[in-house]
Amino acid sequence: MLSAGLPQGTVPKLERPGPLRERVYEALLELITTRALRPGQHLVESELAGHLGVSRQPVREALQRLNTEGWVDLRPAQGAFVHEPTEEEADQLLSVRTLLEAEAARLAAAHSGRPGIEALEELCARGEQAVADDDVDLAVATNAAFHAKVMELAGNVVLSELAAQVDRRVRWYYTPVARQRGTQSWIEHRELIAAIASRDERRATEVMRAHTEHTRQTYHLREQS
Repeated sequence: MLSAGLPQGTVPKLERPGPLRERVYEALLELITTRALRPGQHLVESELAGHLGVSRQPVREALQRLNTEGWVDLRPAQGAFVHEPTEEEADQLLSVRTLLEAEAARLAAAHSGRPGIEALEELCARGEQAVADDDVDLAVATNAAFHAKVMELAGNVVLSELAAQVDRRVRWYYTPVARQRGTQSWIEHRELIAAIASRDERRATEVMRAHTEHTRQTYHLREQS
């Protein structure tokens, strides 16, 4: 049941203002992305509505939208279930992510100044502490923030827009391997910062490509839970 699948404190509060259906959609997407709602889990409209403090109608609309976007599977006579990504789906998305992020790293090395480097160093220190504290949720969030910052420093709007389209799914795939990647991931982030700081575009590209490939490989080798 849903109540058994949502740990205490994981249900996001619906922020106001904004259309209710949009806020319910964002809340459910966040729960799926963070795997508070796990792949394959049955989604019962009445339970979701109760947890979110809304009626069933916006939940139904949100589930239909999530189905269209591939986050939820609607099965006739069975109901809604969190989509279970195939290995091929994950591989394709993480491969595309490698291309986008490698180019972002190159551009960041070409354009970043000291403030940008300091922002990356601050995020890296935060991520290292999250790993030391075994705070997986914070480590995942900080990892996403770090990569988003590199993308911002790249200064390419089109690249950023493309990356934003895959960002949520990258977090979805990264969450189950975050603990396995652990300290090594942040060591690689430090290597990337050094390459960007030295304006070594080739090195930054290589480090980011290797870094994202390590995550892709770890995902495929993960322990199935």
